[in-house]
Amino acid sequence: MVQVSVIIVNYNAAPFLELCLNGVRAASKKISTEIIIVDNASSDESCDMIRQKYPGVKLICNTENTGFSKANNQAVKIARGAYVLFLNPDTLIGENSLLNVLKFAENQKDFGALGVRMIDGSGAFLPESKRNIPTIKSAFLKLFGSGNQYYANHINEFENSEVDILAGAFLLIKKQVFNRVGGFDETYFMYGEDVDLSYTLLQKGYKNFYLGAETILHFKGESGRKDKKYAENFYNAMYIFYNKYFKKGFADRFLLKLAVKALILFASVKNSAIPQIETPGLTFLYYPDTKLPDIIKNRVKKVIPVRFSNTFYVADERIGGVIFDQTALGNNDMLSLLQDEQIKGKIKRIRPKDALFILGSDRSDKQGVVIRF
Repeated sequence: MVQVSVIIVNYNAAPFLELCLNGVRAASKKISTEIIIVDNASSDESCDMIRQKYPGVKLICNTENTGFSKANNQAVKIARGAYVLFLNPDTLIGENSLLNVLKFAENQKDFGALGVRMIDGSGAFLPESKRNIPTIKSAFLKLFGSGNQYYANHINEFENSEVDILAGAFLLIKKQVFNRVGGFDETYFMYGEDVDLSYTLLQKGYKNFYLGAETILHFKGESGRKDKKYAENFYNAMYIFYNKYFKKGFADRFLLKLAVKALILFASVKNSAIPQIETPGLTFLYYPDTKLPDIIKNRVKKVIPVRFSNTFYVADERIGGVIFDQTALGNNDMLSLLQDEQIKGKIKRIRPKDALFILGSDRSDKQGVVIRF
């Protein structure tokens, strides 16, 4: 019997998907799982890479980009697991992640869905891991730097608690419950689906849970560029949500449309000039003390191999960052090291298992960096 069907919708995120699948494989050793990937007409090497490196994965290669909701619903139709885990391709989970969330879910009454604590590529906590039911006011405040109403800040990031809204980057739900509430609303193309599903579950009498004791890495944005189109998708999803659940008169809907257009405009301007840090030319610490391929060593300015330990100190300020190697380091180890205070502010890059590239992200509001060798 399959306990968990891990469903990943991918769009042009092949390098990050490779890291993700390695993590899921490691986490699947203790639980009966299946992996289903729906590729939404990627123009990169995603489908070929999956066929070549992950032959046991159930792969659906769509000929067009059907969006997040439709692709996930498409995968659920062939899923055999009692639970379904919707997982983004730009994530990394620990070796015990699937086991821990399943144990927690099994002990909850009226279980709806579950999300976990997420960190970005710099090791910083992502507050969207736990959210309140959104309002136009909270969206405006969030855009201008105040997320107190938008995020569920009354819940400590390491706490396990009931919560209103979960993130679709990691969302565990019973397949039976998912089907009972109608699955993802396919009116949404990208963004907002997780808000809609979370709210629908609450309306149907289920409970949503935030598991702060479990941490995953979520680079963010690898399946969608943070540009004007991103802002349009994100805030138009908000309009769909309000129009669906809080229908009012014509004047209210008109004002709502104006508010959404204003949010799109401000978001586009705000995100237009945020640079991503490049890697070549920096001196790197390399964990663990195993042989890093010369082709990678030659690309960066200098690589200093050091032994892995639970604590370490970066005394030389000229060292620009750290490379973690999935070939030899465990995923739990990498998740822990990414958050270590002693390398806070340093650039972090990860080499997926046996890969000839490194990847990472320095900001949660921009796409990540992939450097191939």
